[in-house]
Amino acid sequence: MATWWRQTGGGLPRTFWYLWTATLINRLGSFVAIYLGVYLVSVRHFDPSYAGIVIGLHGAGSALGTLLGGIVADRWGRRPAMLTGNVAAAATAAGLGLTGHPVAIAALTLTLGFFLGVARPAFTATIIDVVGERDRLRALTLNYWAINIGFSAAATMAGVLIRVDPLLLFVINAAVLLGTAGLIAVKVPESRPAPEAVGPRVLADRGGLGAVLRDRVFLTFTALTGLVWLCIEANAMLPVALQADGLPASAYGPIIAVNGLMIVAGQLFVPRLIARFDRSRTVAVAAVVIGAGFTVTAVADTVPLYGLSVLVWTLGEMMMTPANSALSADLSPAAQRGRYQGVYSLGYAFASFAGPTVGGLVTDGFGDTVLWLGLSGLALLVAVGNLLAGPARTRRIEALQVPAPAPVRPAPAPV
Repeated sequence: MATWWRQTGGGLPRTFWYLWTATLINRLGSFVAIYLGVYLVSVRHFDPSYAGIVIGLHGAGSALGTLLGGIVADRWGRRPAMLTGNVAAAATAAGLGLTGHPVAIAALTLTLGFFLGVARPAFTATIIDVVGERDRLRALTLNYWAINIGFSAAATMAGVLIRVDPLLLFVINAAVLLGTAGLIAVKVPESRPAPEAVGPRVLADRGGLGAVLRDRVFLTFTALTGLVWLCIEANAMLPVALQADGLPASAYGPIIAVNGLMIVAGQLFVPRLIARFDRSRTVAVAAVVIGAGFTVTAVADTVPLYGLSVLVWTLGEMMMTPANSALSADLSPAAQRGRYQGVYSLGYAFASFAGPTVGGLVTDGFGDTVLWLGLSGLALLVAVGNLLAGPARTRRIEALQVPAPAPVRPAPAPV
């Protein structure tokens, strides 16, 4: 085990471990995002339709925040984006817990999502900055592992806190965000590459999103990533499928818990399994496995079969997530990492909104079996898309790895 841990977590810079700790602390206290719907319906007694709109506003704010956060991270630095985002989100979370007016709740939820989004691209860009290319897959996997450990623990603790005093959800969440900002302020140095380190092309960069939006290779990659996450997010319709099969609502908890347990228990073994393979092919295989999981869901009618379906698509998710994160790092020019990570985050933001929405519409119109088979087919199309896009990505990565030419110095004037 000691040898395995050295191969999994050894050799990574100290700054990365401070960032990893900040991720874990942040996710351990992310109560508001997890229990916002339950809070609005059960505590504030709003209609489910209003709760759905508010949750959607959180996602919309996050999408806008990631775009601005990427620009801030590249133009003014990683630390300003992370510190401003976390501190402002802390103040917003506290205000959200103290208000009961529906308009104020909607506005503050949008604002909370926005400031949380501002910090994310800078955070990922800092990891990419401080971890060498050879170790990025391990580092990003470790960070994803911390996210899932924190999320699993937060979901359990939030259920207890909301019964004790719902305000605690917001107060502790705000305190955790301040703690995250404090750790970054004290231990994480600025890592934005200096202009001379990224070549003369940075001088023509105006700091906007134009360079990213003109990058068809990266935009195709982001779109394919968003589509496969849409498949996973459409699992919001799983309770409907359980009900249609006459299974109790209480079965959903143990079934979906398979996902978190597998990631926490097995994610750290994944880098050694996939590191030697081409990343685009790895993502394609992962999409096929995810599609196979939804095929099992389509024929499932018992709790064990539904549990098996979650197990299968979770295996695909475990392969896909670190490979996709490493690809996003490989495809991001050093001078534009913040903006590239901001645009990359839009894929997941799109999926978090479109997945449940499309899932609900298809289930209402055609039934859940059509939904699961449709998602399986979509996952297969994503796999084909990744295989077709692989050569272009390889050429782009090789081009980005070519060292920038040294600046030409004028010859000294003759004496």
